[in-house]
Amino acid sequence: MNGAFSVSKEHPPQDGLTISTPVSILSETAVTWFSLGAQTDISAEVYDRPVIYIGMDGSGSLVTKNENQESEMTQGDCFIIESGTLCGTKTQKGFVYAEIMPMEGVKMNQAIKPGEIFQMTDLLPYENGSVVNMDVVSNDAMKFVLMSFDKGTGLSPHRAPGDALVFALDGKAVIGYEGKDYPIEAGQTFHFAKNGLHSITADEKFKMALLLMLK
Repeated sequence: MNGAFSVSKEHPPQDGLTISTPVSILSETAVTWFSLGAQTDISAEVYDRPVIYIGMDGSGSLVTKNENQESEMTQGDCFIIESGTLCGTKTQKGFVYAEIMPMEGVKMNQAIKPGEIFQMTDLLPYENGSVVNMDVVSNDAMKFVLMSFDKGTGLSPHRAPGDALVFALDGKAVIGYEGKDYPIEAGQTFHFAKNGLHSITADEKFKMALLLMLK
């Protein structure tokens, strides 16, 4: 797909249905879009790797610890669980989210506590005339990074070593990709293919999450 896109528009929730759509990326890291219709759920399961959940639209609950603990998620929220943790999802009105499953051996920023919801935009500030980076989770196969851009700042054209997904969290920017410019704003997503030439320029203060595949 060319240009920024909305996961919730591409895969809208449908009453009585849960829809899972694998993301076509080349990586050991599994990424799936989930769209849950009103009053649906996905039963709690245990995975042998950590899981990162990102709220894309609507609202829902993550159910952990033998269904005794619920954590409410909305757009821009993130929830990370360690491997071996029982976890499921449910919603009353409809919920769209991303599920990211890196392989084992992840390193997590000490500011993040597994099993607790956090709003990604709250984790890093804007700095005058600067770009701010924060590694959230990483291993040999992937990096999940938060970035903030002051108005007018950006990243010069470059190529990434693997596929990447940008999750726009706040504000607006322009992504240059293979010679064309694509506006992006909060709530939208953009996919870079491996070695795709790209740049980012912030039209206003802009925050994003970046999932970079290393192998």
